[in-house]
Amino acid sequence: MMIIDRFEGKFAIIELEKGKFLQIPREILPPEAREGDVITLKIDRKQTAQRRRKVEELLQELRKD
Repeated sequence: MMIIDRFEGKFAIIELEKGKFLQIPREILPPEAREGDVITLKIDRKQTAQRRRKVEELLQELRKD
């Protein structure tokens, strides 16, 4: 679990488990994020697969030359 502990200027201080903290740019959080909010990270498998296909296509084009 990650909790927004506080904001310091352009950064959000995120409390992690076991009393550890992480500083992230405030701009990557939704504008409505507030101190005490619980945040999560998610992996977008669909976009990941699309990006991998695109990179593979570009590599194949480079190998042709």
